[in-house]
Amino acid sequence: MSKPFNITIDNGVAEMILNHPPVNAFDSAGWFAIAEQIDALGVNEQVRVIIIAASGKGFCAGVDIKELAADPGKIVDVNKGNYETFRAIHRNPKPVIVALHSFVLGGGIGMAGAADILVASECTRFGVPEIDRGAMGGGAHLQRMFPVQKVRYMYFTGEFIDAQEAYRLGAVEKVVPLEELLPAAREIAGKIAAKSPAMVKLAKEALTGIEDGNLEDKYRWEQGFTLEAYTMGDSQESRDAFVEKREADF
Repeated sequence: MSKPFNITIDNGVAEMILNHPPVNAFDSAGWFAIAEQIDALGVNEQVRVIIIAASGKGFCAGVDIKELAADPGKIVDVNKGNYETFRAIHRNPKPVIVALHSFVLGGGIGMAGAADILVASECTRFGVPEIDRGAMGGGAHLQRMFPVQKVRYMYFTGEFIDAQEAYRLGAVEKVVPLEELLPAAREIAGKIAAKSPAMVKLAKEALTGIEDGNLEDKYRWEQGFTLEAYTMGDSQESRDAFVEKREADF
């Protein structure tokens, strides 16, 4: 199976471009592959900064709902793959810039919320529609970007917010036209790559250490509720309705 991303390294900047049509929704194997590659870039001496972006219709639609609809037991592997990916970003010794466009959903929220710096195209929309998919979302990662009450509104309603609102709330460093997205990310990466790698590594470790609470522990707490949700009939009905393109019947 081909990897669901492309990698380039130039002048100390590694770019991971997610590439899994049509919507960059990954199955459990895909998430593990992404996590493994991000970890590898973190220990690559040629890499000083990592950019994660995506090709296609949007940044990331999250997990492959069809895999879970066919086998709900896969939730254990999917949870683990998500956890490892978000950890690989958040705990990476190198700064990670995530460049977002169009839809940022589910696992895409986790990647964005784990990142050090975000840039977004004008067409970007953030959402956690898990409540309509019979699962729980990445509230810990969402709350790293947005205030508590905004997170709860998004979580309970499944509604989206756009790039300008994300910028207003302080989550996004820049909002640019789509064609300027990667250049904007590369400009920031270049500034960081020009600094002392040893100092940048210390800075990231220091900043991660002073965060409020442990992001990975909080996400593991959430994942327990995702697993619990998958034992409920409403969860299966939500996934079946999504796959069958119909309204759920609760």
